[in-house]
Amino acid sequence: MSRRSGVLEFAVLGLLRESPMHGYELRKRLNTSLGVFRAFSYGTLYPCLKALVSQGWLVEEPPADEPGTAAPLAGRRAKIVYRLTAAGKEHFENLLAQTGPEAWEDEQFGVRFAFFGHTERDVRMRVLEGRRSRLEERLEKMRASLARTRERLDDYTLELQRHGMESVEREVRWLNELIETERAGRDRAKGRPADDQGRDDTDPTDTTN
Repeated sequence: MSRRSGVLEFAVLGLLRESPMHGYELRKRLNTSLGVFRAFSYGTLYPCLKALVSQGWLVEEPPADEPGTAAPLAGRRAKIVYRLTAAGKEHFENLLAQTGPEAWEDEQFGVRFAFFGHTERDVRMRVLEGRRSRLEERLEKMRASLARTRERLDDYTLELQRHGMESVEREVRWLNELIETERAGRDRAKGRPADDQGRDDTDPTDTTN
């Protein structure tokens, strides 16, 4: 399975965890809620759905009859509704619990973040800290590259590189704010006063040290 198809599988399972949908609804939600899928097509979605059905993670059902809903015209197939099975829900929960490097990458991180509402706090912390660490490494390489090549770049290329660095710096600041918020929430859950956060330097979820 390619990395992109894995991200699509995760997103489809996550959306269907909220409610059953047919293909058109799924594609619309993927386009509007998860920006990484704005350019994908039905030709990508339906093979993914068929694969998930064959693995037992989804089932296909006819749409429920609703008052005022017209029957499909002759020769047209009714839209199939896809529903998450118990096995599919368990599989999605297992995917949510993963915190390895793939969860920090550009494409997957955005989709993972969209489902943070279903994710345990400690898992969110590890993903956020992993993402921050990855971006800090990227930022260091960008700064080193710019220092080496600055004199050889024209004004427009230089400005483009600066823009890229500023974008990464903004995301690092955003991640810092999210991590502090998560830590404060965890400390409250443990019964520690929020102003005691800085007194314990040992954080079992801190992967940056």
